[in-house]
Amino acid sequence: MHAQIVLFDGFDPLDVIAPYEVLYAGGTASAGAVSVELVSAEGPREVVSGTGGLALRATAALDPGRAGVILVPGASGRVGEPGEVPDGDAAAGEWQQDAFIPVLLGRTLTTELPALLKAAMENPEVTVGAVCGGSLVLAMAGLLEGRHATTHHMGLDMLDATGVHAVSARVVDDGDLVTGAGVTSGLDLGLYVLEREVGPRIAHAVEALFAHERRGTVWRNKGPEPVRF
Repeated sequence: MHAQIVLFDGFDPLDVIAPYEVLYAGGTASAGAVSVELVSAEGPREVVSGTGGLALRATAALDPGRAGVILVPGASGRVGEPGEVPDGDAAAGEWQQDAFIPVLLGRTLTTELPALLKAAMENPEVTVGAVCGGSLVLAMAGLLEGRHATTHHMGLDMLDATGVHAVSARVVDDGDLVTGAGVTSGLDLGLYVLEREVGPRIAHAVEALFAHERRGTVWRNKGPEPVRF
């Protein structure tokens, strides 16, 4: 299984690093059955996150024709010019600027990313995943209407408004779409993808290595409808 994790200007670092480390460790534990790389819509480049100007390097262009997993992170930080490094005062106030996040996510719609993600979602050999606001990137691009997905709890109403069946769960499995909630859910999503695509023994080994236990039940649209308590 090959995983491509997407970088865009203003991405949230933990949304990227958590699943990257999980999947990389899964590759080690499975003797190379899993590989993972950082990509961008524009190709190889340094991409500045929305947290304190931390930058990561995309080593390739996002390839929607390559079988495997494509993972979209959310965003963090303040609104500025694309690629701009926030100053210290702005970075310190990021948590008070939640209204900026939809703007940062919306900027991806002006790039080639939506078209690439559309092609990925039309590819039967690709599973598209998203962490936190990454679900909103897909939703704002018109790619999730009628699907079941989750996102950060502060974005569930926005997700619902785009025609998505928003689910308040840590990880939601909707077949070829797997989404995670708040930022640390990237760990759980990565482990679940390992379990589903490679096997539970590999996922358990990585879980033990990271001293992290997944929380909650992975939500799937199966079984009887629960009654209200």
